[in-house]
Amino acid sequence: MELSKSIPFSLIEQTEQTNNLVIVLPGAGYTTQAPLLRFTTSLFYNKGFDVLHINYSYNRQELSELNEEDFARDVQLVINNAIKNKKYCKYYVVGKTVGTIALSYLLNNTMFKEARVVWLTPLLQKDRVYNAMINSDHKGLCIIGDKDSCFIEDRFVRLKNNPNLILKVVDGGNHS
Repeated sequence: MELSKSIPFSLIEQTEQTNNLVIVLPGAGYTTQAPLLRFTTSLFYNKGFDVLHINYSYNRQELSELNEEDFARDVQLVINNAIKNKKYCKYYVVGKTVGTIALSYLLNNTMFKEARVVWLTPLLQKDRVYNAMINSDHKGLCIIGDKDSCFIEDRFVRLKNNPNLILKVVDGGNHS
């Protein structure tokens, strides 16, 4: 199966082999080099994880035409390619905004059966993302600002019904 869009990636490896991998799925215009994801990278790397950055980028036009299933399939194919010769057994997946779309699909892959997840400014308006969060058996953390355009209070309140999710609202926090 071929990629419908070429997606670059970078794998930042520990000096000694590890069984731990964090996959970072950035936002459309919020790259892995932006502050929140740089901090995430540093935190996990310092905890002994290899870090896989999926470096897709989309302009507004491409985003409006994005086929979510193809996008998620392409992300999975990039992951498979990036780690094909590795033996990871502990996974974390961090998704920021559009990355939460791919994350919502990845959770169905048996590879990520035991993965822990971090939802950063998730697209709560997308039913696929919201349903993945509310129904997930994965331990996870969700961080969103109350001034974020993706913050939908009634949906966020219902997320509290999932005992696997730790929810954090940043007072005055916007989408950035």
